Parts: sequence; C-alpha cells; structure tokens
Amino acid sequence: MLQSIWDDIRREFDYGNMINRIIIVNVAVYLFINLAWVFLRVFEGWQTPNLYFDIRDFLAISSSGWHMLTHPWSIITHMFLHEGFWHILWNMLFLFWFGRIFGDLLGDRRVLPLYILGGLGGALFFFIGAALPNFPGGGGVAFGASAAVLSIVVAAAVFAPDYNVRLLIIGNVKLKYIAAFMVIMNVIGLGGDMNTGGAFGHIGGIFIGFLFSWYLRRGTDLTTPIRSAIDGIDRFYHNILRPSKDHRSRGPRAAFRGGRSVKETATKERPGFMRRAGGAPKPNQSSTGGTTSTGEAGHQEQLDAILDKIKDKGYNSLTKEEKAFLFRASNQN
Repeated sequence: MLQSIWDDIRREFDYGNMINRIIIVNVAVYLFINLAWVFLRVFEGWQTPNLYFDIRDFLAISSSGWHMLTHPWSIITHMFLHEGFWHILWNMLFLFWFGRIFGDLLGDRRVLPLYILGGLGGALFFFIGAALPNFPGGGGVAFGASAAVLSIVVAAAVFAPDYNVRLLIIGNVKLKYIAAFMVIMNVIGLGGDMNTGGAFGHIGGIFIGFLFSWYLRRGTDLTTPIRSAIDGIDRFYHNILRPSKDHRSRGPRAAFRGGRSVKETATKERPGFMRRAGGAPKPNQSSTGGTTSTGEAGHQEQLDAILDKIKDKGYNSLTKEEKAFLFRASNQN
C-alpha cells in the first residue's frame, strides 16, 4: 500500500500541474515538522523541547536581522512551512481552487514564479511592519503560504472577476467578491493584536498580486526573472546528474560469450514484448525482415510530446484530440 501511495505521489509530481506539485511540497514539509514535534515531545516527557523550535525557526523568517543573515534560505523556505492543520488546509484549498483558475488563464509556467514572488512580498511587508514602533508582532518568526496564495487569488480575480466559484452552503460566488472579502479582512487584521505580523505579510502578497496584474496588462511579466532563475537551477541540477563524456566513453564496448560478442550471438529479432518495452523497430526494418512504415516511431513521438505538454502546462492544456489520443494509448496492450 505504501509503495502504491508513493508511486502515485511521484507520478503526480512528475506529470501533474504546478499547483499539485506545490501542494505536495507543502504537505511534505508539514508532515516533517509535525512528526518531528511528536517524536521530540515523546522523548522529552510530553514537553515541547527547544530543539523543535530550532528546527522550525531554521525554515522560518524572523524580524531579527542576525537570524536572516545566518538563515538566508528561509526567505524561500518559510512559504512552504506550516504548523497547524487548519493553517495548511485553508491555504492549500485556496491554492487548489484559485491556482487552477490562474493556471488556465495565464499558463502553468507562471504559477510557481508568482507563488515565490508573493511569498517574497509577504516577507518584505513583515519586515516593514516589524520595524514600526510598538509593533505587536515584533520579535517573532513568520511562516506559511498565505501571502503567496493571496497573490495568486488576487491575480486570478483581476483577470477573471466574473468567474463563478461554488462555495459550500453559499453556492456560486463571483471571484471578485471572494478576493475583495479577503482583502478587507486582512486590512482589518492590521489593527489587531493577534497575528499582526501575519496580516502585514498577507497585505504584501495581495500587493504583489495587484502589481503583477497591473504590469502584465501593460506587457511586462514580473515573473520572468523568477522563471529564468528556476530554469537555471533546473538545468544545473540535470547537468550534475548527466554523466560526463569521459564517463560515457569508458568501460568495455561489448560483453563476450564464447569468444564472440553478445551482439553477434544475439538473435536478429526481439520478441514482441521486448520491442514494446525497449522501443519500436528501426524505421526501415519490420519484424519479418521487410520494410515497414514509421507508424510506431511516430506514435511514440506524439505520445512523448503530449506527456511533455502535460508536464509543462498541465492536463487541461491538452486539446480534445490530444486527450483522445492519450486515452487510446493508455488502453493499448
């Protein structure tokens, strides 16, 4: 069962849209921090030790300049960190509902960059609020995806204000009213004594959502630098994993059996099941030795192109013909 769950998660992370990937990362960090809390409490006689807070603060931002100087990575990691169940539940629900709308409108490639940009805006406003005199949230830490999620909600509402969202009990509500309600509630939260630092951070995410929309309508995409940085990290990661040319050129050229290479002793044909696992036959050679068309190779190329499109833009970006092709391919033996 656990292997099946792990396979489903890996498949969704590899081929799902960016919203699902962000949710998977947030849930993974939530499970890690809460399991650490459970184990540390058990070993400390049901008291939360300082070690737990050290682990949590390792990923969170702080109003302390020294903390930020020694924990620069927290400017990114804090937007994937949650402690409470209701905190992560509502953030991930809003991200799932409105992030899919945003992705359909503006493309899956902009989801993660705007998420990061909104989280950075939330961190900036938190620091600004902490610098104010008599700030109720001063001296603490901040974490959570609220600012990042709000930036996506606001951006989606700006580009599709009349989009209907079906809410429990209430029914259909236009997206612009949901976004307006969230903005007003967070503005009111600035005057309270509870989670004032969080309210400042939320306003930062809202501001980034409006700023992104305003510039994009004028032809400037603020997420472009973030996308370029992400692509650079992705290329660097794959270059590390790719074997070097020297490594590929080393080693024996062929294995030998009875004085002859395995290639020489192998049969000219491969069984049908091996061809399906290892790839199509050569374009100009059929399994009977005659010529054949490149139908199988073309079929595989089209399938690969569709899978790449799902990975980049999500399943909903496929045309009706591509979805039908993928359905037929998945039912082939």
